[in-house]
Amino acid sequence: MTNAVTNVYLAGIGNSEPEHWQRLWFADDPRGVWVEHSSWDAPVRDAWVKELDETLASITGPKFLIGHSLGSALAIEWAVTATATDVVGALLVALPDPRGENFPSAATGFVEGYGSLSHPTYELPFPTVAIASTNDPYDPEGRAAAAAVGLGASVEHVGTQGHLNLASNLGTWPQGRSILTRYFP
Repeated sequence: MTNAVTNVYLAGIGNSEPEHWQRLWFADDPRGVWVEHSSWDAPVRDAWVKELDETLASITGPKFLIGHSLGSALAIEWAVTATATDVVGALLVALPDPRGENFPSAATGFVEGYGSLSHPTYELPFPTVAIASTNDPYDPEGRAAAAAVGLGASVEHVGTQGHLNLASNLGTWPQGRSILTRYFP
């Protein structure tokens, strides 16, 4: 990504831990912005969408979204109604299946966008690549990755790496960075 683009980081439920790849990327990103939420542990779709929208409105120039887990779902939920035209792309990692049995019960409303679309009728308004692990407990059937394809995203499968979070021991996650630069040089 060029220096003129601001990377906007969208963490999942509970926020990303200091050693999570997403936090490590953010710490090394002088133009990065971390989206904060009023409730990290009991996220409500509409509140999270509003907080993302407010954060994006406060940033001048083009923006690129980097989401993990529920943060990736948030990017899609936001895009359903977004009017902003300066989001130039998104990297969505470990999309969860909001209808799956492991989806956090504390998160509410996250089936209004991609979660309810077994056959999406729209495409994301910006280029998107989704990264999925074949043994992600939050998308064990691959439905979230399939929904991403239906929304116009490219999907990269990275083998059996769990939820691509701190427990996956990814460190700075060079593989994820390589995928990002391949799609968004």
